[in-house]
Amino acid sequence: MSNAIHNLHVPLPAPIYDELRDASRRSGRPATQVAREAIARWLAEERRARVRREIEAYALAASGTPHDLDPALERAAAEQVLGHAGAKRRRGA
Repeated sequence: MSNAIHNLHVPLPAPIYDELRDASRRSGRPATQVAREAIARWLAEERRARVRREIEAYALAASGTPHDLDPALERAAAEQVLGHAGAKRRRGA
């Protein structure tokens, strides 16, 4: 990703513009910085949501197929959980 700065003209409805200016004044930061941070947060949320949707789609597609479960991983996870549970019982937790 390039470090170049690009300008983007974004017409804002008056209520959003006013809220952005108020947030800028309250935070003591330029409105452009507040807007950049808000856009970056929104894009990160969108990325996380997209990945979550892709994982869900894969899980649905793999359900009931040989790719559904990895027996060795399942066994290791069960042993790990049972090992921790057994240790807690021995300590009296």
